[in-house]
Amino acid sequence: MNNNPSEPTAERVWAALRGVIDPELGENVVDLGMVASVDVTRDGVVDIGLALTIAECPLRDQIEGDTRRRALSLPGVNEVFVHTTAMTKRQRAELMSRAREKARERAEPTQVSPTTRVIAVSSGKGGVGKSSVSVNLAIAIKNLGFRVGLMDADIWGFSVPRLLGITARMEADDVTRLIIPVEAHGLKVVSTGLIIDSEETALMWRGLMLAKALEQFLKQVDWGDLDYLVIDMPPGTGDIQMALSRMLPQAEMVVVTTPQRASQKVAARIADMARRSHMPIVGVIENMSGFDCGHGTVHHLFGQGGGQELADGIGVPLLATVPLDMRVVEGGDRGRPVAGEMPLYGAALAFAETAELLVQLVPPAQDETCTGRLAKLLEGLAQSGQDWDSLAALTT
Repeated sequence: MNNNPSEPTAERVWAALRGVIDPELGENVVDLGMVASVDVTRDGVVDIGLALTIAECPLRDQIEGDTRRRALSLPGVNEVFVHTTAMTKRQRAELMSRAREKARERAEPTQVSPTTRVIAVSSGKGGVGKSSVSVNLAIAIKNLGFRVGLMDADIWGFSVPRLLGITARMEADDVTRLIIPVEAHGLKVVSTGLIIDSEETALMWRGLMLAKALEQFLKQVDWGDLDYLVIDMPPGTGDIQMALSRMLPQAEMVVVTTPQRASQKVAARIADMARRSHMPIVGVIENMSGFDCGHGTVHHLFGQGGGQELADGIGVPLLATVPLDMRVVEGGDRGRPVAGEMPLYGAALAFAETAELLVQLVPPAQDETCTGRLAKLLEGLAQSGQDWDSLAALTT
């Protein structure tokens, strides 16, 4: 390494570039892997290769300018050239992984365990059956033997209590002062609809209050040990969505749309917001995909193919096509969701199959961690009457 402080070196340029912060991600471009190369000539000319998430990045000029100024601040640097390219798909994935890890480090603690899988069921607009999907998906996952919570984050437009037939109200524990979720259909449920006097009461809250309500649901509710937390998100890309990505960085999104093109185009916006917030998108659910009249003919009342087109456009799988089914409507009105009813056919079967696929794509934490594997080995040894020495023999 050149020890002359008046002569620029690649090492000194790399160090200086740690002062360039990506405004959107809040981290320096070196740690984020956005600096592809640094070359320094003897006459003080510096060539820097930058890799941005997309070539048309709206922050490109700012990042290039900051990069140039940081390099020019070094003694002996006479000229700086910045060459910008777009990241490859693999580089973008690595960047998102780093960004999410940083978000986890900065996130304030909540009552939701870091090992709980969080599924944010989202839509670009209302009217696509997102809440029905959230409720039935949560029950279908519970039916597979998992511990599941359901949070109604649609603060203004709450509908989860009615869909589950809940009339009770949430209360706080006298000792911990934490809110106790209401249990219904085997789920732990939290909703603003379980706080107010009646479901006809209008909540006229501004955006800051909405985010505070979400924060309370995350920090002041005794969720206990959950494998999955399903969140019924409000439609669109507002305060709740931004707050969730900040407070629960482990959250992953499922996008709900209907077959028609208009709905699919609007749903693409929520996918774009997820990407900007570095929230992984698990897949797309196409709701109301067709109506089976019972005579062997399926009527596509809202068109065809919107869900698959959206999934292809954002590069994720189509998790399910949920048909129009009168039992979904009737079950929601009676507080008996179709996913909990037998026999499994129509929408009930679609939700059951979606849950099975979802837990494969987003497996419970204990199924994929070393600690989880160790716990399973210990449990198996205990059941067979073996001891710790037996475990040591298995793992050496």
